[in-house]
Amino acid sequence: MTDLILNAFVTLFVIIDPLGLTPMFLVMTEGGDRSFRRRMALRAVAISAGILIFFALVGHEFIGWLGIDLSSFKIAGGFMLLLVALEMVFEKRSSRRSQRAEEAVKEHPEDISVFPLAIPLIAGPGAITSVMLLMSAQSGKLFEQGVVMAVLIGVLLICLIMFLLAERLSKYFTETFINVLTRLLGVLLAALATQYMIDGIREALFAN
Repeated sequence: MTDLILNAFVTLFVIIDPLGLTPMFLVMTEGGDRSFRRRMALRAVAISAGILIFFALVGHEFIGWLGIDLSSFKIAGGFMLLLVALEMVFEKRSSRRSQRAEEAVKEHPEDISVFPLAIPLIAGPGAITSVMLLMSAQSGKLFEQGVVMAVLIGVLLICLIMFLLAERLSKYFTETFINVLTRLLGVLLAALATQYMIDGIREALFAN
């Protein structure tokens, strides 16, 4: 059980990345008062939770309707997560996210809770893929799936708390700190992504 909790937490924490999103949240809400920041944080996390819980509960059935085998999804999902990990290690992800956030703020300065904060910064393709893979790995085990859901909600709560405390935390988010942490988390995510692909390949070969 400890392994499941640790695996789910590391995967979701790295993909959702509350530490990396907090400085961006500050930039995107610059000029707004504390009430505006609170409103944006609550709405963004609530919308993200709805999206991720939906895919956690019915994502497996959804890909089944499309005729996609679970082993194929694990291989493709693992590959997607590996690309995200490589972006983190080589410092491409942060710059891409920052550029997307800046463009969105110019277009929609009044409300950034849905785009880009909820989608795609929090509940992006990587987070959706991760939660579906974690749930499918515990297929038929209701208690274990409940644990994954609890970890997901926990990570989203961490994200919300960090957004609400963003002003106070800003002095700790130096560029060096973020760069070092991003690379370390990227290496961990690469290992987890590789394991997903190995599991998918093994299941596909065994099925045949």
